[in-house]
Amino acid sequence: MNRSYNNRSKIIAALTAVALVVTIVLPGTLNALTVKEEEDLSKEVLKVVFRQYETVDDVYIQNYVNAVGKRILARMPEQPFRYHFYVIKEESYNAFATPAGHVFINSGLFAAMESEEELAGILGHEMAHVYCRHIAEKIERSKKIGLASLAGVAAGVLLGAAGAGEAASAVTMGAAATGISAELAYSRDNEMQADQLGLKVLTDAGYNGSGLLKVLQKIRSKKWFSNEQFPTYLSTHPAVEDRLAYIDGWLSTQEAAGQLPPAVDPNEFNRIVTRLRVEYGDEEQTLNNYESALRDSPQDPMANYHYGLILARLDRRREAIEYLQKALTKRAFDPYILRDLAKVYFFDGQFDQALKLLESVRNIKPDDPDTLFFTGRTYLELNQLDAATGSFTALVEKQPFYRQAYYFLGKSLSAQGQPGEAAFNLGVFYQQGHDYRNAVLQFKQALKHTEDPARRQQIETLLNASQEQLGPSDRKPE
Repeated sequence: MNRSYNNRSKIIAALTAVALVVTIVLPGTLNALTVKEEEDLSKEVLKVVFRQYETVDDVYIQNYVNAVGKRILARMPEQPFRYHFYVIKEESYNAFATPAGHVFINSGLFAAMESEEELAGILGHEMAHVYCRHIAEKIERSKKIGLASLAGVAAGVLLGAAGAGEAASAVTMGAAATGISAELAYSRDNEMQADQLGLKVLTDAGYNGSGLLKVLQKIRSKKWFSNEQFPTYLSTHPAVEDRLAYIDGWLSTQEAAGQLPPAVDPNEFNRIVTRLRVEYGDEEQTLNNYESALRDSPQDPMANYHYGLILARLDRRREAIEYLQKALTKRAFDPYILRDLAKVYFFDGQFDQALKLLESVRNIKPDDPDTLFFTGRTYLELNQLDAATGSFTALVEKQPFYRQAYYFLGKSLSAQGQPGEAAFNLGVFYQQGHDYRNAVLQFKQALKHTEDPARRQQIETLLNASQEQLGPSDRKPE
């Protein structure tokens, strides 16, 4: 492994690991919030986070991050919470966990990663903070300011300097709130405990732990740039130099003992991080990176594929088609290249060509979400409403969090004269996008057109859940 620390720092880190290993056995819970209090606080923190930032609304990315998180979770001690994983559409380098097991990573940090090991490393560390109840212990001492106000301060701390201002506006940021913010910040001991538990769980889950070192090095290197690029993570997770030395020493010890698992297969990570960079990253930077890769390897099908993808995002569709077709000359039956070429044909208005390719992909990967979605959209454009409804319905049954499918399913059902079902699906679309006011309006509309008792009960449950999420400013007369 390529590491920059000298032998002396490794020896110190190894001795530190021996001295502190006993601290990871059990989380401290004697002075923490109750589980119920932590869950209630988490709901309030999530409201602030979702108002402040947009999450990446993509089932491929969501499913992948959740799969990595669940792989780690399966090797952790029994948990009192259900864990949830999110990617925030934000370029700054940050990752954090709220109380009760909601784990966030910024898209900019994710896009800078080079392996699943790095993603697992940062997720494992944040999950360890939740398991050790570090936030819950600190918040217990600050409950006196009230749940909603405390949620604003906690969200500001977790989001870091970039998000603290607006997020923390839920309270008057005077001396008391500033003091509470300081109390909520992680300590060096918190970080060490989370790293120790995180590394143990990572190796138990089949990851070798090197990813945590690499991603921390990336975060640290960012701090040498301008203030605007200062990693938010460093304002909430202190002692990064000590952590790097400790992790480096731990890896050396594990490697010498032959106890590091092999690296995981990179293919799925590469596919997902490419999607993240192309669909949600900085357009100019992504274009420059893929242009450079193509110049270095002009015959590489994947270089042509990636370049075609970013051209498509920039609406340079004719050029995108050219490079995607070039990629297909060497990977003729690659379902992802075929599907993405079909998507470009769709946005270019070549619906018959798009449908032909999509049908080919369905023979190879019948349950691929984007294939079902764009098949439905193509049928909708061709006014084949029954076929469109069937495709969207099949998609939401297989992937209930493919949010955009609910919008177009509602549109298709409305065109077929089914206003109740159309409104129901639009309600789900808005609810999943955290637009609870519009969700409430649609669910109420759905109730007006629905007679079936079971369906009415389902709608009322979703309506109540959306109403609970509305803030005072959202509770306006219709």
